[in-house]
Amino acid sequence: MENTTEGTWDTLPVKLNERILQTLGELKFTHMTPVQSACIPLFMSNKDVAAEAVTGSGKTLAFVIPVIELLLKREEKLKKMQVGALVITPTRELALQISEVMEKFLGKFPQFTQILLIGGSNPLEDVEKFKDHGANIVIATPGRLEDMFRRKSEGLDLASAVRNLDVLVLDEADRLLDMGFEASLNTILSYLPKQRRTGLFSATQTQELEKLVRAGLRNPVRITVKEKGLTATAAAIQKTPFRLSNYYTVCRSEDKFNNLVAFMRQHKHEKHLVFFSTCACVEYYGRALETLVKKVTVHCIHGKMKNKRNEIFADFRALKSGILVCTDVMARGIDIPDVNWVLQYDPPSSASAFVHRCGRTARIGNYGNAVVFLLPMEESYVNFLSINQKCPLQRMPPISDVVDVLPKVKAMALADRAMFDRSMRAFVSHVQSYAKHECSLIFRVKDLDFVSMARGFALLRLPRMPELKGKNFPDFVETPIDTDTIRYKDKNREKQRRKMLAERKDRDETALPKKRFIKTKSWSKQKSRKERRKKVATKRKHQEGSDVDEDDLNELLNDTRLLKKLKKRQISEEDFEQQITKSKHKTEEP
Repeated sequence: MENTTEGTWDTLPVKLNERILQTLGELKFTHMTPVQSACIPLFMSNKDVAAEAVTGSGKTLAFVIPVIELLLKREEKLKKMQVGALVITPTRELALQISEVMEKFLGKFPQFTQILLIGGSNPLEDVEKFKDHGANIVIATPGRLEDMFRRKSEGLDLASAVRNLDVLVLDEADRLLDMGFEASLNTILSYLPKQRRTGLFSATQTQELEKLVRAGLRNPVRITVKEKGLTATAAAIQKTPFRLSNYYTVCRSEDKFNNLVAFMRQHKHEKHLVFFSTCACVEYYGRALETLVKKVTVHCIHGKMKNKRNEIFADFRALKSGILVCTDVMARGIDIPDVNWVLQYDPPSSASAFVHRCGRTARIGNYGNAVVFLLPMEESYVNFLSINQKCPLQRMPPISDVVDVLPKVKAMALADRAMFDRSMRAFVSHVQSYAKHECSLIFRVKDLDFVSMARGFALLRLPRMPELKGKNFPDFVETPIDTDTIRYKDKNREKQRRKMLAERKDRDETALPKKRFIKTKSWSKQKSRKERRKKVATKRKHQEGSDVDEDDLNELLNDTRLLKKLKKRQISEEDFEQQITKSKHKTEEP
């Protein structure tokens, strides 16, 4: 099914509840987007839907409104502990965003309660909250939701609570599968009743998603929504927002960060998302940007953050201008108002993620810009995206007034061991991530210029890692300072490091060398075979270099014969020791 039209809410073939219309008016959503006008009537008519629409097209309202309408039409009123609707989404930021939208509508429907079940919060608190207040609508990430189903021993019977489920929504369904949630989803689906309405919403369709459609939906209506204003041919291939200006720029590894900083300094009063490939790169370059781009708020978000993500996300959304340095955890479905630029410092590991990253700007009919930084050897990626993702890019004019800020980043690493540690982790993680790129014909580790890359990471020295083993890099100049002497600015952390170094030194000093020993002889009286041979050889060398008398010569010959017998195992080591000692006593007698 295709839909390229949009209109006011009263043009829908189904009538919306008056209080929903009031909320839409308060939120200033006077007109529907194409995905909303296509999905809402079908969902409200008890149809399963599988909707594909470009990112930023308003998919959240396309299921929030039907969810409330379907619960209002129930013959039996939902009880406190009965779940009527379940919304599953891949990331906690997206779940939080959906919860906020749902809350705005539920303000006029006090009979319904909702609960948010996401990582980063205490699961025991979620259990108690559900037991105390119940929930008719659950918005959750797969991992936490699966965990809640298994907490029956703590007095929570979520399996019983979902027996009356009316509607299930899987938002960013393809991403749910990409992130490895397939097993969790299968577990969750096993608890849900078959007689339910199901909606799958995504910006892209994949083979894995097709399997999920067949498994979880009954004769679904497939909806592919195009952007208004496109020709039929363009509409058939458009995967990014129509008003997005999509650019690429080419520069060497050692010039990338200088270009990024220059760009940020020239666009201080705008709002930016900067995507990196790994959590370690976000930590490292995020700290550097905080120092180098003055009078600009810089936030960092990545998947390994535990408790601060929700707070940081809320703070950045409220900013008029600023920089959010992030990984692909922010690439899907996240709606941040007024993002001017999306900058992809590292191309993502999958081509579909490229489209989703770009979609954080130019949302709901607004204009926006995106740029990806490519190395000279990666320029063919532009053609790949044009063919594989139907995503054409244009070359961006060179960034002006670029200055070398890498010496300042090195100075930061010299001043604080925490920054030095981040630089090493970022470099290693980036190389490892590069090796896993799905487009391995373009992104090849063996083609990387490690020296240029190390300069771009402002490394003080090269890390020890398998990819660099056996290679020489004479062009890379390491810092003359011993990096082991770099201190942590955090005094407690430095104190702990020095304590560990002292303990290691003590262990090394007290460790005794390994010795061969004879079970029948006291260990303390034993000498190694190597020491005995060295003694004989030294004596021989000494005798050969000086005048010797007949007794000395006889002693030397005797020692040599004994050593040969020992080698051939004709005598034991104990016999050897006794005869050597006996011979020595004879020669020392006056």
